Amino acid sequence: MSSTGRFTSEAARAEYETAYRAVEALWPLPSEEVRVETVFGPTVVRRSGTGDRTPLVLLHGLNGTGLSWHGVVPALAAGRVVYAPDVVGTAGRSEQTAPLTSADDYAVWGVQLLEGLGLERAHVLGYSEGAWFAALLASRAAVRAPGRVGALVLGEGITALVRPDRKVVSRMVRAAVVPTARSLGRLDEWLNPGVTLTDADRALARAAMRYRRRTPWPSPLPDDQLRAITAPTLAFFGADTRLGDPAAAGRRVTEHLPRARVELVPGGGHGVLWQLPDQVLPLVEDFLRAHD
Repeated sequence: MSSTGRFTSEAARAEYETAYRAVEALWPLPSEEVRVETVFGPTVVRRSGTGDRTPLVLLHGLNGTGLSWHGVVPALAAGRVVYAPDVVGTAGRSEQTAPLTSADDYAVWGVQLLEGLGLERAHVLGYSEGAWFAALLASRAAVRAPGRVGALVLGEGITALVRPDRKVVSRMVRAAVVPTARSLGRLDEWLNPGVTLTDADRALARAAMRYRRRTPWPSPLPDDQLRAITAPTLAFFGADTRLGDPAAAGRRVTEHLPRARVELVPGGGHGVLWQLPDQVLPLVEDFLRAHD
């Protein structure tokens, strides 16, 4: 068994690349691709935006890419440069060349990403699985490079804080066994109510299911690792998320992070950022501006 991720076949890779280009065409801002070398392989990052506010790094969720932010990036890039990487070890244009065997490996990758981008100080926003990557990065950066993470935003970071609901895991596994448009569509409608995806987004997510990851999966950070995070932190959750218990996740944040704020958005599901952008985006932007 390979120790690094790969597509199931060259045909699967080609299908993914075609789907990737279709979503790439949806990116609404001028951008450039930047390649950052890390010990786990080169990471491809999309850079957009201008302005002198603190730069923002965006870490995507499961089966996503840096392109996943295309629907909200204009607001996030207002007055600042944003960096949207394809997380190494997942389907995308980044290439995993060395094993990722532990959560700490992703912490190392995240810090190296900031260093490779030349960011002495940056805000970090992670969503869903990306919130796990972001929390790991912030915990390690607080020890290795204090102040490098200016502010941390954890969007629907349930799995970084508490265990997901077993029903969700079961449904995700069943959909992954036979990843048809119908099975994935039904899962998405159930998990992310109120979120409308383009056909291109759906095709890219389906194509990503043919990438075999060889990486650790999200698990709740231990108390001491959470306490190590010194950056001001905003954690927001959909109050009606099905992924797990948002109240329990919020309690872990307020109990262990010294500079934390928690928001439960009424009526929001797991995709609350895209479901209720008029409520969530101002919340995020106000928080980031307060710590620029």
